[in-house]
Amino acid sequence: MNAEKKNVALLCSTQALLFTNNTILISINGLAGFALADDKSLATLPVTAYVIGAALTTLPVSHLMRRIGRINGFTIGTLIGILGALICGYAVYTHNFWLLCAGTLVMGIYNASGQYYRFAAADVASPDFKSKAISLVLAGGLVGGVLGPQTSKITKDMLPAEFLGSYLTLIGFCVIALILQRLMSIPRLTAAEQRDHGRPLRVIARQPEFLVAVLSGMVGYGVMNLLMTATPLAMKACEHPFSDTAFVIQWHVVAMFAPSFFTGSLIRRFGVRAVMFTGVLLSLGCVAIALSGVEVLHFWAALLLVGVGWNFMYLGGTTLLTESHTGPEKAKVQGANDMAIFITMAVSSASSGWLFSARGWEIMNYGAVPFLVLTGIAILFFGRDRRSAVA
Repeated sequence: MNAEKKNVALLCSTQALLFTNNTILISINGLAGFALADDKSLATLPVTAYVIGAALTTLPVSHLMRRIGRINGFTIGTLIGILGALICGYAVYTHNFWLLCAGTLVMGIYNASGQYYRFAAADVASPDFKSKAISLVLAGGLVGGVLGPQTSKITKDMLPAEFLGSYLTLIGFCVIALILQRLMSIPRLTAAEQRDHGRPLRVIARQPEFLVAVLSGMVGYGVMNLLMTATPLAMKACEHPFSDTAFVIQWHVVAMFAPSFFTGSLIRRFGVRAVMFTGVLLSLGCVAIALSGVEVLHFWAALLLVGVGWNFMYLGGTTLLTESHTGPEKAKVQGANDMAIFITMAVSSASSGWLFSARGWEIMNYGAVPFLVLTGIAILFFGRDRRSAVA
């Protein structure tokens, strides 16, 4: 195996571990928050804290990696993730809601560092292999879609304090990630590249491809996160058992990442704009199904569609973003992009619990429509296809 493929395989594996932990947190954070919070409208606050932790640190993490390299940045982020998991475990053991929020906030730093696995794939891949490498790394999340919900079901009641076993399991996956990170070989910026900061971000941000890439990632992630975060609460309100909720989340995460095996090829064949626009249509299809009923099948099909829609919008946006900057500019461009995405996720997570409690499942779905329509219009009129730039 050559160095390029070895690095992509290692990045894919660490992505799998990251999203295994993410999926465990998705499965249990809202429920743990509901169990610990006196005010049940705050149930999704631990989920929001997780996203806020990432939003606050994604730009500093990007600049840190510019200075000390990707691998060292990944390692520091993962060590902080272990600390966050310990705090979360202690919080559920002592029945402390606000400490749980603090723990998930710290865990968000690990999530922020892990978001750069996909950009590291672009760093180690040849131009012809770049978007395929990004796709394959994101495909590692498929493992999380299978392993995460199963792990959460097995470990939820493993220890006397509910959810304690699930939070402690996160530590084991982080340790494995630490080992794999030390086997990677990712080039660092040269001294000349570190001195060259490139164009100001305000100049880069005027490019149509930058604006469309960021908007696609923000709305794709925001809509998906809004509905995904509320789904366990909606299913609980409909008296569906936790096993059904875990089943729906499992297939949702599979739908998020399984398309990554061929999304890069679709971008090469049809163009990035067509793939992103298809993602918008699939997300609108999710809303239509979610509004048609509240049986397990409706939740399953809706989250399946929004998962694939997220993949097309997010991966398309990532691919387009890499065409909007030079090497010295990547830290600020990638950091700004991911910060915008995580701020959107934080808002969607924070509003998810309140919207569900105050307005209900239907209003949440209707609220996603204007953002998806706006993004679709932007992709059609301002996006540019880059078939020749991706593989």
